[in-house]
Formats: sequence, structure tokens, C-alpha cells
Amino acid sequence: MLLYLLQQETSSTELRTECAVVLGSLAMGTENNVKSLLDCHIIPALLQGLLSPDLKFIEACLRCLRTIFISPVTPEDLLYTGPDHQTILFNHGAVQNIAHLLVSTSYKVRMQALKCFSVLAFENPQVSMTLVNVLVDGELLPQIFVKMLQRDKPIEMQLTSAKCLTSMCRAGAIRTDDSCIVLKTLPCLVRMCSKDRLLEERVEGAETLAYLIETDVELQRIASITDHLIVMLADYFKYPSSVSAITDIKRLDHDLKHAHELRQAAFKLYASLGANDEDIRKKIIETENMMDRIVNGLSESSIKVRLAAVRCLHSLSRSVQQLRTSFQDHAVWKPLMKLLQNAPNEILVVASSTLCNLLLEFSPSKEPILESGAIELLCSLTQSENLALRVNGIWALMNMAFQAEQKIKSDILRGLSTEQLFQLLSDSDVNVLMKTLGLLRNLLSTRPHIDHIMSTHGKQIMQAVTLILEGEHNIEVKEQTLCILANIADGTTAKELIMTNDDILQKIKYYMSHSNAKLQLAATLCISNLIWNEEEGSQERQDKLRDMGIVDILHKLSQSSDSNLCDRAKTALQQYLA
Repeated sequence: MLLYLLQQETSSTELRTECAVVLGSLAMGTENNVKSLLDCHIIPALLQGLLSPDLKFIEACLRCLRTIFISPVTPEDLLYTGPDHQTILFNHGAVQNIAHLLVSTSYKVRMQALKCFSVLAFENPQVSMTLVNVLVDGELLPQIFVKMLQRDKPIEMQLTSAKCLTSMCRAGAIRTDDSCIVLKTLPCLVRMCSKDRLLEERVEGAETLAYLIETDVELQRIASITDHLIVMLADYFKYPSSVSAITDIKRLDHDLKHAHELRQAAFKLYASLGANDEDIRKKIIETENMMDRIVNGLSESSIKVRLAAVRCLHSLSRSVQQLRTSFQDHAVWKPLMKLLQNAPNEILVVASSTLCNLLLEFSPSKEPILESGAIELLCSLTQSENLALRVNGIWALMNMAFQAEQKIKSDILRGLSTEQLFQLLSDSDVNVLMKTLGLLRNLLSTRPHIDHIMSTHGKQIMQAVTLILEGEHNIEVKEQTLCILANIADGTTAKELIMTNDDILQKIKYYMSHSNAKLQLAATLCISNLIWNEEEGSQERQDKLRDMGIVDILHKLSQSSDSNLCDRAKTALQQYLA
């Protein structure tokens, strides 16, 4: 009834305004109230009300909309938060219309303007680049934001200003070494992480700082030595201090929610801090019970905490030293493999990236991971519709195949199947293609392995190589493919698959005369391996290649200005002279 009256233009403005006020009061009640209002399509009705000429009615509609939009039960797709909506606001003059509100005499107005800018600038270079040059009362916006960061300003204002400057920095509108970032924004965000701040402020401060330093090595180093941040973050895991002492169920829910948010924020910030620097990673891991906390985080009930924990683990897994020590001591691979069995894609992507690092040849975790059925799991990832999962699946298999035993290599090929291998080699994404070629190259290493694999899969592999060398691919892809041929040419029996394939031989000859030195070098290596003197049948192979004009090309290449190519050609020519 209230909604009906609100939408009737025949109703008096006073009545429609009262309806909006009452609906707003209902929205302030239970979450069920909000759900009921949403089911009655209140949003379009209130938005329509904004077209009224009456300011009091507009204000009542806006207040009601705000109450509904801040409710956790309101679906995200009802909120205009995407880049398209940022652009619509930007194109309709939002920046110019909001900017002057930053110097309003009303604190509430200044704060709402600041919050608008923090949302508008987030991950939006167009808005951020504009904000840098906006003048308000003769002062540039970044200078106004910096003033709002000062310690004597309310915490809410400091934090929101820091978010604005962070978004502008990440969008490339402010340099990472600018004093307003290094000396103002970063220290302000570190302050927000301290024990004497409110829980919400600590969460927002840590998450914003994680975003600010995520891609910049120098900011990571500065943050790591500011106010003992790494140790300070350990306190985030100590809340609530005693769950058993809490008897009020509502209070318990509130505290557990904050505990999850704090852990999530700490994991995110640790992940950013440890993204590049080995010393910082070491400090993080040496912080009290850190590895246990990460391992526990991988099995948390909250998906967001699990995702943040695995991001942190991924960041730390870039350390060779830690892979050999802490990761092994805490058997990190076990909860990681468990996580990979059944998780949403966003977690699977990061978990599989971490697994790629745990499968590097120097990692002690490689063997137990193999024994726990990783090949089957990774082969299934290569069939995913999600591009990142396909890349990670094949990447992990590539790492697994490096210097592996013949049985493991055979298991990988069996698990993938020839059909799937061709599917990956014809993938539209160059990363998938490069990693698949990398896998093939690792499978075809050491002579016994080369000969064994080519005896069982030779026909299919040669077809795949031909397919790529004939396709429209970049230099790196062609180079990797020629390197695979060079490995095959190094086999004892496998090299005959090249020598009996005139099409492939002509392609090698073509690439020896290519304009790109990398391709010439890889093709010349194929020839060198085929004609090596000490091997059986070398004379016949040399004669056949001479008849094709290969020796003439080698003579030309021996005069190349590229020293590597020149040396490789001379080495090959020596086989003919010996």
C-alpha cells in the first residue's frame, strides 16, 4: 500500500514524502524487512521519485535508498559499482560537481564527497588522471587529500583520504615514489593497523595498504620497516581473545565476523609485503606461529579467509629457501592438495599457482605431491573452461616433468591423452601454448626418455610440431617448437622421425635462413644434433642434409654478426670436416 501511494502522481507530495520516510524506517528494521521491500521492487520506485521537483520528497527517497543499499542482504548487482557506472558518473560531471563539497563547512558533506571520490577513482585511470589536476579554491585535489590525512583529523577522514590517494597511485596518476604516497599515505595506513585502532579501522587500513604496495617492491620494503608492521599484524590473529567467555550469541557472531575480517586483512597484507623481497618473506615466516596460522587459514569456514590465506602462501612460496625449509617442516602441500579437491575457481586459481611453485625441482614437496595423485588433478585442470586454471594446470605439469623419471613422464602423457595435448596446442591463448610446449620440451629430455616417448607418441608429437611451425605464431612459440625438434634430434632412434620427414626437414632449412636470429639458432641446433659425428648413421644423415643445401647455409651463418649463431654454425660445420 505504501509503495502504491508513493508511485501515484495523484497523491499529494506530502503524502508521498511520508510514505518514503515510513518505508525508510521499515528498511532500518530487520533484514527480512529489506528482503520484502526488494521483492516488492522498491528500488525502481524510489529511483523514479528522484525525478520529482520537490526536494523534501527527493531527500526522503535518497535516505530510503541509502538504508537499503547499505544492508548486507541487498544484491550487489543492484549497486552501481562497476567501471561502466564510474564512467557514466564521470561523463555527467560528477568530479566537478562533487569537488567543491570537499571544502564545505559541514563535516558530513566533506566526508560523503571524499567517499564518492574513493569509489570513483578505484581501479579507474580515467577518473584518477582527472582528479590529479582538479583545483578547489586554488588547491589541487591531491593536496587537499594530504591535508585530510593529518593526525589531527578524524580517523574516518584520514582513512578515506588514504584510500583516494591509494586508488590514484595504483591507477598511475601519482608516482609510487611521490612524497604524498611514501611520507603521508603509507605511514597513515600503517597507523591504522595499530592495536589502539577500532577493529573496522584495522581491517580497512590493512586491506588498503595491501592494495597500495601490492605491485611495488620499494613500497613493500618501506612498509615492512615502518612501525614494526610485520609483528603488529600478528595481533590480528589474536581476536577474539576468548570465545568461550562470550555467552551472548549475537556478540559471538559479531566477534567471529570481525575475527574472520581481521585474519583475511592480515593474510592479504602479508601476501603483498612478501611478494618480492626474500628478507621480508623470512621475517613474515619467522613471526610467531605464522606457518601454522596459514595452514589453519586454508581450512577456515570463511571462503574469503581461505582465499586470503592461500594468496599469502602463494606469495611466500616464491622463496626457494622457504620451499626447502618451512614449507617442508609444516607439510604445507597436504592442506593445499585438500583445498584443490573442492574449491571455487577463485581459490583454485591461486592454489594451483602455489602448487606450481611446490613442484619446482628443488622443492622437497614435489615427491609427496606426486604420490598423492597430483597428475590426475592437474590433467583435469587443463580441461577447465577457466583460462587461468588451464595455464596453471599445464604449468604445474611442466614443472613436474622437469628432470623427472621416465615413469612420471609416461604417467603425464597417459593422463593428458593425445587428444587433450592437441587441444592445448591449438588453444587460442599464447600462455597455454607456451606452457604446453615447455611441458613437451621437459618430457623430451635425456636420450632414453626421448627415444621411449617418441616410440610411443612420435607420430602425434611430429604432427603437433608441424601444426605449430605452419601456423601464425609469434617468435617465442616457433623458437620453443624448434627447441623441441632439437631435443628429438638428440635422441638415438628418435632422430629418424625427423630424417624420414622431408616436410619437417624443409621447415628446419627455412628457419635457418629466417630473419630472426633466435629461430636461426634453434634450427641450426637441430641440424647440429642430427649430424653429430660420434653417432651411428651420421654419415648418411650428413650426406642427405648436404644434398638439401644445408652446408651452404651453415657457411653463410658462420659469418653471422650474432656470436652465438656464428659459433653454433661453426660447430656444425666441424662435423663435416671430422
